[in-house]
Amino acid sequence: TPGCPNEERGVLDPKIDEVQLEMQYTQLAKTLLQLSRLEFPKIGSLSQVDEFSWEVTRRPLSMNMNELVRLGTLPRSKLPPLDATFKTASSYIEALTQLNIEHLLHQRNDAVQSPDDCRRKFMARQLFYSLARDKKLSLSCHENGPFKLWCDDFRPANVLLNKDMHIAGVVDWEFTYAAPVEFSYAPPWWLLIEKPEFWSKGIEDWTRVFDRRLKTFLTAMRHCEQDMTVQHGQHRLSDEMQRSWESGDFWVVYAILHSFAFDAIYWQKIDQRFFGPTETNDPSEAWKERLDLLE
Repeated sequence: TPGCPNEERGVLDPKIDEVQLEMQYTQLAKTLLQLSRLEFPKIGSLSQVDEFSWEVTRRPLSMNMNELVRLGTLPRSKLPPLDATFKTASSYIEALTQLNIEHLLHQRNDAVQSPDDCRRKFMARQLFYSLARDKKLSLSCHENGPFKLWCDDFRPANVLLNKDMHIAGVVDWEFTYAAPVEFSYAPPWWLLIEKPEFWSKGIEDWTRVFDRRLKTFLTAMRHCEQDMTVQHGQHRLSDEMQRSWESGDFWVVYAILHSFAFDAIYWQKIDQRFFGPTETNDPSEAWKERLDLLE
């Protein structure tokens, strides 16, 4: 928003011109389409083999892993082994849901407000892990790849524009790795600039506004695909993003990739989709109705 002070969190200008917004979205969509066309047989970080070849040789170093160690007091030893790569989407997603459990165990004490708050957070993580273990958080048709090139830190803040407001370059690629296609299929959260857990009017209002802007973004992406699909014969990423948003897979991917937002997301957007409605509408009490789902 124009005039937003540096100390305040920025959000997409609600009065932005629709034509201007679609122009910016079109350029960002082109970059995502280019990334999605690169495929790999395993999940992990890339090493350069020769001048023209790259291979997956190490574990992914995701931004979320980095932040769990940097801010969440997670011991580095709890991350997947350095030389670990993953042959299936479900095995990698399961490893990430285990990190959420380790995060609860190792985070600073003031992150838990009460015994019941701890139980609620424990229940959410155990249920989410059980879904991953049962391969319910990944698409079976893409279980064995091929896997897509993915950058955790691709967002407008890392895009450089020239004086004509056209993309001149993209920076900060250090958190880039071969990842499950579910990550690429989820619509980019940064369409509103601000993350849902920090939205001043709450997650439901963020969802409403995001749904509106997503329509503009998918329109822009489809315009890009009309040209690129003719050349490469690829399927439409825009259709997969729409399916991810409508099915709720977007929120699953978001919870996997953002451990510090997990508690804000799980009970509102994930639990009832997989386990059915609860008698209470209070997310802070819903965990009590899920106790019989644990061993």
